[in-house]
Amino acid sequence: MTKTLDVITIGRAGVDLYGAQIGGRLEDMGSFRKYIGGSPTNIACGTARLGLKSGLITRVGDEHMGRFIREQLTREGVDTRGVTTDPERLTALVILGIRDEDQFPLIFYRENCADMALCEGDIDEALIAQTRSVLATGTHLSNPRTEAAVLKALTLARKHGARTALDIDYRPNLWGVAGHGAGESRFVESARVTQKLQSTLHLFDLIVGTEEEFHIAGGSTDTLAALRAVRAVTGAVLVCKRGAKGAVAFAGDIPSSLDAGETGPGFPIEVFNVLGAGDGFFSGLMKGWLDGENWPKALEYANACGAFAVSRHGCTPAYPSLAELEFFLKRGVIRPDLRNDEALEQIHWSTNRHRRVGGDWSQMRVFAFDHRMQLEQMPGYTLEKGGAFKELCLQAALDVADGQPGHGILCDNRIGRRALHRASGAGLWIGRPCEDPGSRPLRLEPELGPDCGALGEWARENVVKVLCFCHPDDDAPTRAAQEAEVKRLFAAARRNDLEFLLEIIPSKVGPVDDMTSATLIRQFYAAGIWPDWWKLEPMRTRAGWANAIAAIEENDPHTRGIVVLGLDAPEAELAASFEVAAGFDLVRGFAVGRTIFGEVARRWFAGEIADEAAVTEMAQRFARLCGIWDRARAAAQVAA
Repeated sequence: MTKTLDVITIGRAGVDLYGAQIGGRLEDMGSFRKYIGGSPTNIACGTARLGLKSGLITRVGDEHMGRFIREQLTREGVDTRGVTTDPERLTALVILGIRDEDQFPLIFYRENCADMALCEGDIDEALIAQTRSVLATGTHLSNPRTEAAVLKALTLARKHGARTALDIDYRPNLWGVAGHGAGESRFVESARVTQKLQSTLHLFDLIVGTEEEFHIAGGSTDTLAALRAVRAVTGAVLVCKRGAKGAVAFAGDIPSSLDAGETGPGFPIEVFNVLGAGDGFFSGLMKGWLDGENWPKALEYANACGAFAVSRHGCTPAYPSLAELEFFLKRGVIRPDLRNDEALEQIHWSTNRHRRVGGDWSQMRVFAFDHRMQLEQMPGYTLEKGGAFKELCLQAALDVADGQPGHGILCDNRIGRRALHRASGAGLWIGRPCEDPGSRPLRLEPELGPDCGALGEWARENVVKVLCFCHPDDDAPTRAAQEAEVKRLFAAARRNDLEFLLEIIPSKVGPVDDMTSATLIRQFYAAGIWPDWWKLEPMRTRAGWANAIAAIEENDPHTRGIVVLGLDAPEAELAASFEVAAGFDLVRGFAVGRTIFGEVARRWFAGEIADEAAVTEMAQRFARLCGIWDRARAAAQVAA
């Protein structure tokens, strides 16, 4: 049978609520960041980021946190066929913080949680038959019901020729040998735990643990003695993690010194957060093991992935993409605090950002109704009527999208708040403007606050959009002021895990040619601004587009792409501009507004057209533009 998966992990799945304040007690944490969690879940995501086809077997609750885990697994590219929804139990939670490099206060909320209800009936032989390996973690050997599920999965793995791996993952309080307040404890001696582990070790081809975890598996606090006790019951390759000293692999007899094992190169980095580092390590190790690398190379992958994890906030969010790992191994350590390495963090962000929100944005058909000044100047406008009209615009967008990917909106919060909030979760790409309309030099909307702190209140799927009227001929003070304002907003967007769209319109400032946009793009990159999206004026020539795209790709090969703005152009003029733009893959589509809503809005505010008719007409206009773009793209692909 053809194997469609590389690895299936089995066990814990929960939500990590990570204290956002560093250096304080958990009692004093004022805010938290929400991440997916649980060792098997982390490893499934970590291996998926490295290009392996990963699956997870677990249970989640039939509630918001359970749905979050499912949705996040999908965004990470993890197969969820083995994830069962438990109708009776809640999803597990973990509340944790970072006190210093040695203290990580942690509370497990796992009383009768969903993943501990995993049972033999949840193990599907057909799914196990499709994987090259099964990876179990120690916690699910602590309970008879979950142990039975794990043993069934391992037996089926053997039957279907899959490799097996164990992350000892010893958490004393999850085995009932430490109290609720001892969540960060990593070792308490227990003959019962040792006996249980040793009864299963013969089922594995690869066993990974820290020295303390091998102490519990081997029943001795002497590491070499513990490893020999483990070797006595299993022929598995044993990989012992030694913290700052790296890790060693033993494929045969245990030598007289840990230093005699096979090792891989380590990385001199700052320890910021060790939580989740072992799961990152195992993700890299699985990549090397399943790719057939030798142990020194597999351990190099593992050590590098562990280094990323200990240098960043959170567990799964810290793990690298394959492109990031390859860049790091080729370039090496520039500064030990990896989270502050600008080049590395840009690659981390740009190759993992789709996992924050997800969605297929390879094609972009965006209805832009974020206009404020233009509506406010219309006869009959009031704030209440403006908000109502934007809800009609949203409905038109939803009618055209009809649940299909590749559609979006641009909507503001000043007038369109109700539409903006209603759009959340509807499957649309959502851009949200930040500029004070028409300002030059650029000013930001006052509602953002002097430090752009209001971005912390934005929905994570909102894309920060800013329009800058700029030109290569701007005088030095104007250029410096505008770049500083854009960079301030860009930095705040990144701080809040929000994507960033930069719109530039030079034609309203001065004459333009085939190099105008390209010159501006290079200037913004030189200022340290890395937009996820660019919104550019339609260019009449292929040379203009080629120059702009070259300017982007030479600075950021991982950019999301470009959308073409409309500038209230008639459909025929937009169609001509689409024909040129659609010939470039990096141009994902369009973001057009007044061509769709302008005339309808004037009539609606004047009371000449009712709501239903307004929605119908805007939907027809939007649909026609979508068709024009789609035909232009199809024609360009045929021509290519």
